[in-house]
Amino acid sequence: MVRIRVLVVDDHRIFAESLAAALAAEPDVEVAAAGSGPAALRCLERAVAEGRRYDVLLVDADLGGRPTGGRSPVPVRDADEEGLVDGLSLVAGVRAAQPAVRTVVLAGKDDPRRAALALGAGACGWVAKDCSLSRLLAVIRGVLRDETHLPPALLTGVLKELTAARRHRSESERLVESLTPREREVLRCMVAGLGRKAVAERLYLSPHTVRTHMQNVLGKLGVHSTLAAVALARRAGVGPVDLTGNVVERGGQLA
Repeated sequence: MVRIRVLVVDDHRIFAESLAAALAAEPDVEVAAAGSGPAALRCLERAVAEGRRYDVLLVDADLGGRPTGGRSPVPVRDADEEGLVDGLSLVAGVRAAQPAVRTVVLAGKDDPRRAALALGAGACGWVAKDCSLSRLLAVIRGVLRDETHLPPALLTGVLKELTAARRHRSESERLVESLTPREREVLRCMVAGLGRKAVAERLYLSPHTVRTHMQNVLGKLGVHSTLAAVALARRAGVGPVDLTGNVVERGGQLA
């Protein structure tokens, strides 16, 4: 018998252990529970090392006490030691690190915006915590067949949210395309959190030139702060410059 390996991630221990016990009663399900985002990541990494990967991750929408969608996803490597990795960040991180793992978000209430954000982060389903065990099992088996599961009452709202997000992304992409190659490189440095001096050192430019580029970036993007520029860049799919590799090759003149 092929067994489905499930990891329940919820910082409410009684709920996590109860759900794990209920799922474990199924003959084809093998289940474990983790009480935080970092604990879940350790379980996933250990499973890979042992050659026993998990198939499905059930993630609490309010993991760590931070509502999913309350802020932009952060890399899961930024998790602190107290388990403060929110649900959306965990979904996005697992999707990037182990794309074969299917993720389902367990929510205390229906919320089209949060559900759309979860799907955008890579979740395959959004399920109410008070759904029946048979419904949850159907979702688990369904996502393994590459199905996407949402409560029927959420479908219209989620589609509206996804359409709006796509429209905003298209507009953001258009604005980013208006930047020069150098300005896009500066924007990627801004996304990485680099300040003016660090950008100048990395790109072999003077701080004055970097300041001019940053002002041009804000003007072309139609925003008034670095934070707003970074948020727009992320919507457009602009990632941070690689801080682990070599700096870019020298180009242009100092001003």
